[in-house]
Amino acid sequence: MTESATSKLLNGDVCHRTSNGKKASKNGFILTSCFVLFFVDVQNQNVPHNSSLYKKPFVESFEETPLWVAVLTYMGYGILTIFGYLRDFLRHWDIEKCHVARERDEQKDFVPLYQDFENFYTRNLYMRIRDNWNRPICSVPGAKVDLVERVTHDYNWTFEHTGKVVKDVINMGSYNYLGFAENTGACADAALEVTKMYGVGVGSTRCEMGNLDIHEEMEQLVARFLGVESAMAFGMGFATNSMNIPALMGKKLLRDAIVHGQPRTHRPWKKILIVVEGIYSMEGSIVRLPEVIALKKRYKAYLYLDEAHSIGALGPNGRGVVDYFGLDSKDVDIMMGTFTKSFGAAGGYIGGKKELIDYLRRHSHSAMYATSMSPPVAQQIITSMKIIMGEDGTTLGADRLRQLSQNTTYFRRRLHEMGFIIYGNDDSPVVPLMLYMPAKIGAFGREMLKRNIGTVVVGFPATPIIESRARFCVSAAHTREMLDTVSPISNILLLLIAKAFYQCRLMKHKSLLLSSFLRPHTYLQHGLFFL
Repeated sequence: MTESATSKLLNGDVCHRTSNGKKASKNGFILTSCFVLFFVDVQNQNVPHNSSLYKKPFVESFEETPLWVAVLTYMGYGILTIFGYLRDFLRHWDIEKCHVARERDEQKDFVPLYQDFENFYTRNLYMRIRDNWNRPICSVPGAKVDLVERVTHDYNWTFEHTGKVVKDVINMGSYNYLGFAENTGACADAALEVTKMYGVGVGSTRCEMGNLDIHEEMEQLVARFLGVESAMAFGMGFATNSMNIPALMGKKLLRDAIVHGQPRTHRPWKKILIVVEGIYSMEGSIVRLPEVIALKKRYKAYLYLDEAHSIGALGPNGRGVVDYFGLDSKDVDIMMGTFTKSFGAAGGYIGGKKELIDYLRRHSHSAMYATSMSPPVAQQIITSMKIIMGEDGTTLGADRLRQLSQNTTYFRRRLHEMGFIIYGNDDSPVVPLMLYMPAKIGAFGREMLKRNIGTVVVGFPATPIIESRARFCVSAAHTREMLDTVSPISNILLLLIAKAFYQCRLMKHKSLLLSSFLRPHTYLQHGLFFL
């Protein structure tokens, strides 16, 4: 779709590029497959929108990376790259030991297993901070977790367990939005009873001998929860998209779909599928669903809504972005979501018209070849969903929804008050805090863990190269005391700035470093120190 077409989306509204220090919108439309397929990436919402479509304020912020921060960040990657090539030279001549797996001489003419840059990045950049990921957890991933302590003696190439356990680490990384990741309570008790009745595994696919009555009960409940005619569940959340979109769309290369149109005739596409996410997990932004629906109706398209992060986490009733905006679920043709986050289970679902679901039952690879969902997992979904809907006879579901909303508002406000740059919508429980420079990714994650706070740090290639960040996921299970423990991050940044002052001894920046003690968070985010 051209810019001139998108500029006339809604009642003559025009999407302008901003020039006031904020980033221009990165909303994009990707056309592919047998239909024309749009992926709408709503990273930046700093564009005008049609306020008449919204029933309440819609506030999102994406502050542009300062120019000098971007320059310093590129310099940081440049220095790492130079030293990476130097170390590769030393490894080539066996001066430094090479830990990475390499092909044998007789395999040199084979197709390489890795691209050159991908392998280089893994060896020389990722390995330096690898200790921040894949930490073994030995408890329920609730509001607090226990971690298996590990050490490395070869700079993160291998790890050894010390036999010790780091207790009561505040969990700010898991997608446990409503706090259903627990081993006690109604959900755990119900799953235990179902395990005694059905066992753990099914041993067959849904279309053969693996279709249980508990599966059909779950799907009927999901359809009622979403407000759609029918629904179908799958055992893996990722496969819900990867195995079903091809069944709906067929195959077509992106460039050919955009430039050449339909095969042979080259005419414009007659069917268009718009694919959007409810909450974008790296940005914390919420899709502008009212505008997307208006766009869909204008061009007579179909809408595929991925609510992996938003289902259960948004809306007064926990029904996702449709509920959040007060819209009609019938305006969304295909509703997709996962059970791995707000429901504390596994798998995913697709909901919509009965004809759509019947078609997927016959053509979806996941339905035809994948093993059925485990019965205790299905029961976990049923019980947690009934709690959210209030069908358990209690107000526990409403209380958790309200607590998540309050925790999200409080945590975001505290970070704003401290001067941090955070991305996303004010109502999103995904809270990215910008770090920018690569050296801060590892330093921030390690210092947080030293204070018994577990968080996720993210960098390139999962984010743009100059937009490394720490990502906090707020949960209804978090108490105000836990959030207050996490909020004073400026103490950590103060320590890192003092360390930089000691190591670098940059006298020309001494006044800046001293002033940073008053607002240390600002200077950490703006890339003053190198580690």
